[in-house]
Formats: sequence, C-alpha cells, structure tokens
Amino acid sequence: MNLLSFTVVLGLLVGTWAQPIVRRPLCDSPEAEEAALVAQDYLNGQHHHGYKYVLNQIDDIKVYTKPDGDEYDMEVDLLETDCHVLDPTPLANCTVRPLCDSPEAEEAALVAQDYLNGQHHHGYKYVLNQIDDIKVYTKPDGDEYDMEVDLLETDCHVLDPTPLANCTVRPKVQTAVEGDCDVVLKNVSGVLKVIAFKCKSEVSTEDLCLGCPTLLPLNHTDALDFVQASLTSFNNMTVDTTHVLLEVGRLSSQIVSGGPIFITEYVVVEGNCTEDPCVPLNDAMATRGICTAKGTIAQHSVDCKMFSTLIPIVDANSTAAADPLLPPAVHVHTHGLSHKHGHNHHKLTALHNPHQNVLLSAESAEVVPVVPAAAFPAADPALAADPALAADYDTAGESLVSKELPPFFRKRDVSAAIMVDAPAAQTGPVSLVPVCPGRVRFF
Repeated sequence: MNLLSFTVVLGLLVGTWAQPIVRRPLCDSPEAEEAALVAQDYLNGQHHHGYKYVLNQIDDIKVYTKPDGDEYDMEVDLLETDCHVLDPTPLANCTVRPLCDSPEAEEAALVAQDYLNGQHHHGYKYVLNQIDDIKVYTKPDGDEYDMEVDLLETDCHVLDPTPLANCTVRPKVQTAVEGDCDVVLKNVSGVLKVIAFKCKSEVSTEDLCLGCPTLLPLNHTDALDFVQASLTSFNNMTVDTTHVLLEVGRLSSQIVSGGPIFITEYVVVEGNCTEDPCVPLNDAMATRGICTAKGTIAQHSVDCKMFSTLIPIVDANSTAAADPLLPPAVHVHTHGLSHKHGHNHHKLTALHNPHQNVLLSAESAEVVPVVPAAAFPAADPALAADPALAADYDTAGESLVSKELPPFFRKRDVSAAIMVDAPAAQTGPVSLVPVCPGRVRFF
C-alpha cells in the first residue's frame, strides 16, 4: 500500500479576461472537492497496473482565471486501496488501509500481542516485531481490523511476572523463534477486542552462526536426562524445599573445545514429597522459578531464579475450570516429561475461529487440523477452546484453509485538512512512500 502526492493542473473553458486573476478556495470547499475528484478519477484512468487510489487529502489549490478558461493547480494526496485496477468494484466500495506505522495500527497490534500472549500457556512470551499488513472494514456493528503481525520470542517465560516491556528478545545467536499471526479485532464501543486469530511459529534460520547452540527437540532423551541431573544438583543446594520439573522451556546443544555440552532452560515448582516420586505442590503459594543449566551430566552449572508473583498451577488432566479471577495458569503434565513435544520450541496457540479471518498470509498458515470455530459474541478468553490443546497439536495434518466471508466494504472516512499556507507545489517526480509493511522493531 502506497501514498501518492500529485500536482494536478485542470482547465475549465469560460469567457475571456485581459489579465489572469489568482484566487485560493478553501481546500475543503465544494469547488476544491469537485476538482480533486475529477483528478482522482483521471489519475486512476492513467494507472494501468496495481491498485486503485482514492483521495485522502487536498494539500493546496490555486485557481487562475485566464482568457481561455479557469485553470486549477492542485496538490492532492491519494491512498492505495485493495481494489486492483482491473476490479470493476466502484471506488467508493474499496477499502483503504491505514498506514502500518500509524497510531491506529500500533494500538490494534499491541492489543493483539497481549491477547495472544494470554492464550499462550507454555514456553515464552512474544513481543511485536513488525506490522505486515492491516485492513479496516467499516461495518454496522463497529470497525473490524484484519491484521498480519510478526512476533519474536523473548526470554521471559509465560509464568514470569516481568512486564513484557522489560523482557529481552532472544538474539539470533541463541536461535530466535519467530511468530506470524493473522488477527481479527473488533471495535466494540471504542474498545478493541480480538475475535479470531491463527498463528504459526518457527525457528529463525537466518544468520545462523557456526558453533552457536542448536535447538533440540523438547523430548530429546539425553537432554532430558541432563535436565534431571542439573535439577538434582539444584535441590542439593536448597534447604527444606525440593523442586520438581514443571515444564521444559528449551533444550540445545553446543560443540565446544571439550566436546558437546547441553544448554537447557526449564521451569521448576515446589514439590509435594509425601509420596515417591515428588509431584508438583498444587498450592497457589508454591514457589516457582526458571532454571538455566549448562554442561554435561557429570559436570555442569545450574542457576535458578524464583518468580516473585505466584500463579496457580492447574493439572492439564483436570476438567475443573480455573478461577476466572486468577491469572492464566500453566498446565502440568503429570505423566512424564514429554507431552507429545517433538518440536524444538513451544509453538504459539495455533488458531481460534479461523473462519472469521479474511486476511490470509502464507506465513501464518500453520499446518494444523482444523477445529470447529468457537461461537461467542466477543473476545472472552474464558469462552475459547482450551488453548493448551491447540498448542500441542502435531503439525502433520492437512493445511489450514479459512473460509473467506464477503464483508461489507466501504471507504473509510478521512478528514480533509484546511491548508491555506500550503507548501509549494511539487516539481519533482511523484514519490511512492511505502506504508506497509511497517517498521522492524528488532530484526
């Protein structure tokens, strides 16, 4: 989508005058609007490739009264629509996309970011990296935002109470994980709510360095043995408390001068050791934290950071609903360390109500089994399907296909600014200013 700025000269045949007279109508006057729309239609007629443009703003206008007719010198800004020049759809029914870096797009993207993190019950938090595309559909019950956003994994686990703004994006040398999501939001009484999404997350393969750590599958047997060995070492250093494994966050290996070593991250929780083996203490006050271990089974270092804010544990095998007043819970898998995790990272929750989303991107088309769309009037996480189940789906199913529903298209209203002292008319070539995708925040 592009923004175009044109200087247009129009002529109107009228009577004769001895000397030209210059007048400056208001940029939002009916006279200026009529001339600008003539210019808009003419310019679209000369545009034989790409998409139609619609008038966004009249920057300046001068009218010269000459012997052979009035001459209108205008500077107008046009915005690209989603209607191709070969599309017979009337221009008034085409959709104008906001700039991907506009405050409107930024606000919607941050709402989507926070919502997606709220649906992500395993692994690490994600942060917005780039807004790839945005469309706004004006509908009778409120504007609908269809967005494509890129996210990056941080080093903050979903249980970590650290604000997202204070989390660090995992660098490429640690094997970054990227998320690509299509999100549909609804503006309900001035409040943006997510009503549908579908995501794909994958390991970044760009700029991988020789000798850097390599991610291993989360069910890698030798790496899990190392996790248990390092956890035993940590428990030997603690007093009066035994911690048990809650979730494996990352498993990686690296070749160093002394041979291969493991680098692991995992979440621990205070254990209930009344029986053997110990099990996670099902208590809201149970201490939890994240551990980083490095080395071999025989010789390693381990460092654990306990979380300051406590979030209750919920057994994944339990059908009891979590207290809606409590923060999102992490599901505990009590039947072994590997819970169908053949991937090397915790994938984002794959989808919710995919049929609602008409903006499809190849990147976010996660290969997952299609599940029935959840029926609910607004974006209430408590009414969505269990996100833990969607997150753990194997990716060996058929490609996701979303049904495109024909929305009601209407051009978004754009206020015209009154610019009496406008800048001088553009004399150079017409400049194309890319407005989507937006800026890259990290890499």
